[in-house]
Parts: sequence; structure tokens; C-alpha cells
Amino acid sequence: MAAAGARTARWPWWLQLGGLYLAARLVSACIFMAAALQQGVNPWFPPKPDYWNFINIWDARWYAEVLGNGYPVALPTDDAGNVQENAWAFYPLFPLLGRSLTALTGIAPAASLTVIAMLSGLAAALVIYRLFRHRASQRTALWGAVFVSTFPVSPVLQVPYAESLNLLLLASALLLVVRRRYLWAMPVVLLMCLSRPTGVPFAATVGLLFLYRVYPHLPTLSRGGRPLTAAAGPAGATPPVTGMAAPAVPGAGEHSRGELWSLAGLTAVSGLGALLWPGIAWAVTGDLQAYTKTETVWRGHDLVPFKPWFDTGVQLFGPVLGLVAPFVFVAAFVALLRSRPVVALGAELRLWCVCYLVYLLVFLHPQTSTFRMLLPLFPLALSAAFVSRSRAYRGTVVVMFMLLQLVWVVWLWAWAQLPGGGDYPP
Repeated sequence: MAAAGARTARWPWWLQLGGLYLAARLVSACIFMAAALQQGVNPWFPPKPDYWNFINIWDARWYAEVLGNGYPVALPTDDAGNVQENAWAFYPLFPLLGRSLTALTGIAPAASLTVIAMLSGLAAALVIYRLFRHRASQRTALWGAVFVSTFPVSPVLQVPYAESLNLLLLASALLLVVRRRYLWAMPVVLLMCLSRPTGVPFAATVGLLFLYRVYPHLPTLSRGGRPLTAAAGPAGATPPVTGMAAPAVPGAGEHSRGELWSLAGLTAVSGLGALLWPGIAWAVTGDLQAYTKTETVWRGHDLVPFKPWFDTGVQLFGPVLGLVAPFVFVAAFVALLRSRPVVALGAELRLWCVCYLVYLLVFLHPQTSTFRMLLPLFPLALSAAFVSRSRAYRGTVVVMFMLLQLVWVVWLWAWAQLPGGGDYPP
């Protein structure tokens, strides 16, 4: 066993990680198949479905609807004029790629979406490793990518959902930002904005990064011509933690005026990209609020920033503790962001985590799908790997994540009618 492990360690990084990712997906597939054997009566198929039917439920049916029939020109409404659930809530890039693959190969649409999800998930793991290598040693970066691959909601990376495609594009965009390839990041960000609603927090991230880079050097900018020295890192940064490597890009090097203008341009493109899909929905339907009206159908009420967190807190913890719970959650996350392992992620990845969490606090209606929506916080997987180089610790994290996959699939993916009807969505 030790000899086999030593030989495996000599493999190229992409082969090591690719094998580990596929092994993780095989474990998740076994969990899906075991849960399918326990699946009873449901809205989609007879009890005890096979694996392929079992993974093509929930939002996968909506993506298949978009692939086959596109988007409605007019928003569907009930007799009272209330907008009903419809395809505008689901971004177009994933089903468009599925339609193209079906046209090229002739395979079934569900199979096309599954193939794209699987390949995107594998590619995302490889890009995430390259991103993590800018802040960590090879072994620590590999463990961080493995943590992402085995995360409790990682089974979603192999079902016909857009999460794996969005994760690939998000990781690629962050990698290009860390490498200061701001112009190259622009088309990637536009594609990302058409895969899932991550454009708003990404625009906030690069906008704040621009201010962070340019503010200390405004006097130099006003004189013009001279290169600008970028800040070495976040204020109050702590010394490197275990497993951290020297940054692969010059985090304490020089930012030229051209780089700053490119970063400003990326901020503008990201902002426009965030508005792209709501704008398309408006142009097609003629309703300025077509996208937001559709999104809020699943909530059962209009969007009011922050309020759903307090409503859910009261529902879970009572009228007093429930109002305090969101503040406790935010305080805990701030403490996490100030911890040494998270500080070691660097300014770009920390900013992304902050902006994405703020985005969730402002716009998200917290419910069972929230677990899946935490996947874009994947940089925190590297901070988890920074905690200790112990194989026992890192192996325990992987085992714990796989056990929690069981909980996620059995509790949320498998369908079981609630007393009031319906079921909790994954």
C-alpha cells in the first residue's frame, strides 16, 4: 500500500487530482443509487428509479425544459395575475451548451446536460488547484481541491444542474484576477454571468479590489507615468500559515497604470454582465421585472433585502433569539475571515468570500437550497487545508464530508412529501 501511494505521488498533479475527483464522484454516485432504492412515490417516476432517472429531477427538469422549449415570451400568470414558476429563473448558458451537444452527437438532452456537468466539475477541480497553488504548496493545494470535490453538496457537480459550470467559470475568473489577466477575465466573467447569478458579488469584488489597489497611490496617479506599487496584502495580515507557499504572482509587486485601467474595465464589464440576464428577460417579455418576479415566485412573497433572514431566524429560534441569530451569524463569519488560515488566502479570495456572503444576506431567502448556494465560497476549502498538515486531520475532513453527502442526498435530494405537501428542495 505504501509503495502504491509513493508511485501515485509521483504522478503529474492533474492526474492525481483527476483520479481523486472521479473517485469522489463514484462515491457520490453510490450514495445516489443507494438513496434511489429507498425512493418512494414521487412526482416524476415510479418508486425505486435507476440512477439516471434519479439525478434528473428538481431543477434538472427545468434545464431540460429550457433546452427543449426555450423561454416563454410572456410570463405565465394565474387568474389573479400572479406570475407563476417559469424558466426565466434558470440561466441560459448550461442548457444552450446541452442543446449544442445534443445537436452535434444526437444523444438525449438529459445525457448532454449530465456530460457537461461532469466535465465542467472535473475541469473546475483542476482550475481550483491552479488557483490554490498561488497561495499554497502543491500538497496543500491538492488537499484544498479534494475538499471542494468531496464537499457535502458536491454531488450536485454530477447532476444536470449549472453549479459545476458556474464553479468552473468562477474559479477561472478568480484565477485570472489573481494573475492580473484582467482583460482575459472579461469574456469569462460574461459567460459566468449567463450560467448562474454570481455577477453581482463578482462585480463588487473586483470593484473593491480596484479601490484597494488604487487608493494608496492616487497622488502617484495624478502625477502620471510612474509605476504603482501594490499593497502587499490585507491590513493586519498575519504571517503565513502551515502549508502556505510564496504567491506565484507578485502580490507585493508593481501595478502599472495599464493594469489598473484594465481592472477598472473588468469592474464595468462585471457590472454589465450582472445585469445581462435580467435585461434579456426584460427585452423578451416586455416586463422590466420579469426576472425578479420569476425568482420571487418560489419564495411566495416579494423581495425585501435582509428581511428573510430575520423571518427564518424567528421561525427557527423564536421571536427574541431569532432576531439576534442573523447578527450572530455575521459576527461568526467576520471572526472566520480574520482567522490566520483565511487571511492567508490573500486579498482577492477574501474579498470574493466577503462579497458573496453579503450578496446572500441581501438577496437570499434562506432555506434548504442555501447549502447548495454556499458552494461558491469554495476558497474557504483552502483555508481548511491550512489548519493542519496532519494526514489524520485532512483525511477526517474528507470522511466527514462524505458522510454529510449521505445526509444531503437522503434528506434533500430524495423526495418525501411533507405533511403540508411538497418537499424541501436540495
